[in-house]
Amino acid sequence: MQVETLIERSCSTIGEGPHWDERTQQLLYVDINDGSVHRWTAATGKDESHKFDSYCSLVVPCRKGGYLVSVGRSICHWDWNAGKLTTIATVDEGKDTRINDGKCDASGRLWFGTMGLEKKAAVVEKHQGALYSLELDGSVRKHKDGVTISNGLAWTDDNRTMYYIDSIPRKVWAYDFDLTTGTMTNERAIISFGAEDSDENFRSHGFPDGMTIDMDGNLWVAGFFSSSVMKFDPSTGNELARVNLPAARVTSCCFGGKTFNELFITCSAFDLSDEEKEKTPLAGSVFRATELGCRGKPASMYEG
Repeated sequence: MQVETLIERSCSTIGEGPHWDERTQQLLYVDINDGSVHRWTAATGKDESHKFDSYCSLVVPCRKGGYLVSVGRSICHWDWNAGKLTTIATVDEGKDTRINDGKCDASGRLWFGTMGLEKKAAVVEKHQGALYSLELDGSVRKHKDGVTISNGLAWTDDNRTMYYIDSIPRKVWAYDFDLTTGTMTNERAIISFGAEDSDENFRSHGFPDGMTIDMDGNLWVAGFFSSSVMKFDPSTGNELARVNLPAARVTSCCFGGKTFNELFITCSAFDLSDEEKEKTPLAGSVFRATELGCRGKPASMYEG
C-alpha cells in the first residue's frame, strides 16, 4: 500500500468526518474545534472551507441540495452557495456536550452521537452522550444513552447489521439492524482494543475512533493515538492489515475516488505538546492510502 499527504495541515484542531461525495468528486470533512467545514475537489486540488460559530463535527450531502452539518448540539442545513445555515434539531438540552460523528444509513436517515466536551484529547466526563437519528421528516429519535464518546458508524451491504463505536470502552459493537424501522437490537462487542492499563496495547491500538467498511465486509478503524488505521474481520475480531501514518492522533477514514479504491484519512492536531509537534509535523493533515487490495462503496446521503 502507498500513503501520501493529500492536504497538508488543513486542520488546526481535530480533522474528522470524511465523506466522499460521488456526485461532485469532492472530499468533505470538518475541523471540529475550529468550527469549520471543508470540501476538497479532486479535479482541481482546491480546498474550500467555511467557519461556523461552534464545534462542527459532521458533514453529509443532502439529496435535495446543500449539506447537513452539526454546529454545537444542533443538526443544521447548510447552503454553501447562499451562505445560509438553518437549524433543524437540537439535542442534549441542558447538557455540556456536543455532537460528534455521524453518517446516513441506506434509507437516508442520519445517525449521529454526542459526547462531553474535551479539556484534553480523549478526556471527557463519562456517559454524558447519546446516539440519535434524524429521520426523513426532520424528527429526532434517541437510540442509546450513557455514551461517552460517540464515534464510528457502518452498515453491512445487506443492511442487517450495524456497527458502532463508543471510544472509551475501546470496543466496536454490532447490532441487528432493521433498515425499514431504523431500529438496532442485540448489542454485542465484536472487536476489543484491550485494557487501557496495558501500555504496549494502548500504544499499538489507541482508542477506536471513526471507521468505514469495504465491499468485502471488513471494517477499517482509525486508532486515535496509534498512528494507524486498522483493518478488521468483524466475524473474528482479528486485525488483517494496517495503514501506518505520520501522525499519531488518527480520527477517521472513508473510501472514495472514481472507483472507491482510495482511503481518505483525517487526524487531529489538538492538544499536542511541543515534543509531539516536532515528532508529527503533519498532524492536522488529510492523507490518502492506495493499493489496498479492496474497494469501498458510495456513502449514503440524507434523503429528507
